[in-house]
Amino acid sequence: MPPTHAVTNQPPPLVDHHVYLGDLALTEAVRRYGAETDELCELGRLAGTAEAQRWGTEANAYPPVLRTHDRYGNRLDEVDFHPSWHRLVAEAVGHGLAGAPWSAVGATRHVTRAAGFLVWSQVESGHGCPVSMTYSVVPALRAQPELAAGYEPGLTSTAYEPGLRDPATKAGLLAGMGMTEKQGGSDVRANTTRAVDAGDGTWRLTGHKWFCSAPMCDVFLVLAQASAADGHGGPTCFLLPRVLPGGERNPFRLQRLKDKLGNRSNASSEVEFEDTVGWSVGPVGRGVATILEMVRMTRLDCVLGSAGLQRAAVAQAVHHTTHRRAFGGPLRDKPLMAAVLADLALDAEAATALAVRLAAAEDAGETDFARLATAVGKFWVCKRAPVVVGEALECLGGNGYVEDSGLPRLYREAPLNSIWEGSGNVIALDVLRALGRQPAAVAAVLDEVEAAAGADRRLDAVADRLRADLAGAAGPESGARMVAARLALALQASLLVRHAPPAVADAFCATRLGADRAGPGLPGALPAGLDVAAIVDRAAPVR
Repeated sequence: MPPTHAVTNQPPPLVDHHVYLGDLALTEAVRRYGAETDELCELGRLAGTAEAQRWGTEANAYPPVLRTHDRYGNRLDEVDFHPSWHRLVAEAVGHGLAGAPWSAVGATRHVTRAAGFLVWSQVESGHGCPVSMTYSVVPALRAQPELAAGYEPGLTSTAYEPGLRDPATKAGLLAGMGMTEKQGGSDVRANTTRAVDAGDGTWRLTGHKWFCSAPMCDVFLVLAQASAADGHGGPTCFLLPRVLPGGERNPFRLQRLKDKLGNRSNASSEVEFEDTVGWSVGPVGRGVATILEMVRMTRLDCVLGSAGLQRAAVAQAVHHTTHRRAFGGPLRDKPLMAAVLADLALDAEAATALAVRLAAAEDAGETDFARLATAVGKFWVCKRAPVVVGEALECLGGNGYVEDSGLPRLYREAPLNSIWEGSGNVIALDVLRALGRQPAAVAAVLDEVEAAAGADRRLDAVADRLRADLAGAAGPESGARMVAARLALALQASLLVRHAPPAVADAFCATRLGADRAGPGLPGALPAGLDVAAIVDRAAPVR
């Protein structure tokens, strides 16, 4: 070999590491609730293999292709996916990451599923969209028990059967959702899609949805303006199957697939409805409240997915700098690099702790806590993901900017969860709304913060300030982001103070809490006296 072809000072591929057991923050959180299972351990092993990594790469290198018509001009309205996409979805569904928790037994089924979703999303994020929506649709569908009885067995199945067929003939179903329209996505009450009562228990929908992700799902929940024969109307939630009972295709005209920044393995489409058959879910005129049951659960998955992105990026950064040498020693041991790695690890661990805690609230039926804490977590954890992933990419230098490293795909993916199911301002306003209207939710979150009372003076000071600030008033709209950030950081600090090693909890409180700060500043700008090495050691991926 010519001497110029020798490869030196390059890290080995991060392959065959255990994505679950090698993540101490996650395993400790799961074991805290007694939720660890052999299947979760198996999923973590699979997620670290070269084969699974190849599935993720191929699903993005060969994005979905829209087929509107066949060769003769007949409408098809189908999307073709690479086989690796199907492998990713099949593993996710087969390991219970879709609707299975809703029919499972056991006190920790949602925590177990959350940990699996966090692990498997590190392999590839795009396929998590239909998986997440299938998980989230079940509680909303239960607003119409007769529909739930017919569709829930397929939605909670661990069988993946791609292809458009009569749902009654399939062993497993996937679900999607359509709310966003071209006149604006956030104000869903202004939607223009119309639904007319057909008089036979069904409705006919006509309209255009600007964003309809995963259009090859079997059923969809959509919002439309209902016009009932009895005069009742308003925004109503409807169930639309792609294939009607008996096998006839429901009109579902796919206009185009979106050319997106990231999430390229997932087909996000525009769709036209024209006399499309649907069934109402929940009361007429109460569609926003009905579909928000689905949105709340998808927001949980936004937190889980963003926590997974942060963990994947930090694992890559620590692995690279452990094996890369510079200036006479391992890059990881250089004080400035160690400070950056430790700071990123704090974000990733805090995100994981909060995400698992939100899932545990679902298991425990803590609806008041989940109402506010999920919104707070969605706002903050998803906001931090682009910062953490971008800085982790920089830890790899030019290597991180190259597609082969996998970091560019993570970086393109990182902003999505902060946009999906409500962008930052929408979520901050939702937090403000809960603070003003739901005192039980406020009390539940403050009680969770104060569960660590007396353990750290900085957290005690923040808890006192929060309780005083939130007493009796939600505050002005202009301060909504600040309030959401403070609540999120206080929740994360409380969890870490109670459950993380002292080095992690101390560093988090030192760098994230303070009277004049809403959150962390420049990554790596840490004060002296922190046990940086212990934090980085804990974040290292274990084979």
